[in-house]
Amino acid sequence: MNGYTIRKIKDRIMVSLAYLALVIALIPLVSILMETVLRGAPAINLSFLTERIPPLGQAGGGIGPAIQGTLIVVGIASMIGVPIGVFSGIYLAEFRETKLASVARFLADVSTNMPSIVIGIFGWALIVTAIGWSVIAGAIALAIMVIPIITRTTEEAVKLVPVTMREAALALGVPRWKTTITIVLSSAKKGIATGILLSIARISGETAPLLLTILGSRFWFGGFTEPTAALPLTIFNFSQSPYSAIDWPRAWGASMVLILMILGINVVVRYFTREKYG
Repeated sequence: MNGYTIRKIKDRIMVSLAYLALVIALIPLVSILMETVLRGAPAINLSFLTERIPPLGQAGGGIGPAIQGTLIVVGIASMIGVPIGVFSGIYLAEFRETKLASVARFLADVSTNMPSIVIGIFGWALIVTAIGWSVIAGAIALAIMVIPIITRTTEEAVKLVPVTMREAALALGVPRWKTTITIVLSSAKKGIATGILLSIARISGETAPLLLTILGSRFWFGGFTEPTAALPLTIFNFSQSPYSAIDWPRAWGASMVLILMILGINVVVRYFTREKYG
């Protein structure tokens, strides 16, 4: 065989291995989704989505307060964490050689891999002891998890913008801050949006920080300084119930609702950050 044939064989082997790796990676994801849909779909109906959370083992009721609580807690955490993370990432990318950037980058890497239970204990020790079990305490704990993820993804997205674009804007007399906002961020918006989605998807399913901060509730939202329900806590409580015939299907249904919520957020953000041509 000549060299060209050998290269073609090697190319096909590597492409086949890449496809095989993709299939192997998709197997657990698809199996989890199928299991959740098959077990959770029968439990979902209008009353399940709108009624109050019942006591364990009691027929009827739904997960309405948990959906409401999750949207509120994740929304507040995003409002706190997203601006801080985005601007921190911009600083790390634009002033990457400074000592402060090196220290911040190291701390962000450490915080990204920090176990959620540690953040939950931190939230309980410092936030709950100061303001009590509340939505604010849970949102701050989740925001602590959001910031390092968005910081690092924003930094990498901004660093991918060609330096020539910055230099062209600066040569035309555009101030550096305006160049960053109008040109750099516009070019890196898809990468930044991906980082924000990853962070929101992670905190939406976190249970440990919420167990130690918002405490949980079966009732509708009662105020920012009061305990409230959340889907991860509701799933956890239903899955631990001894009444398997009644509560376990609710846990699967709540899991499916949580997945659909995250999917919906992804679709909406992708739609508004899509590239427009012509």
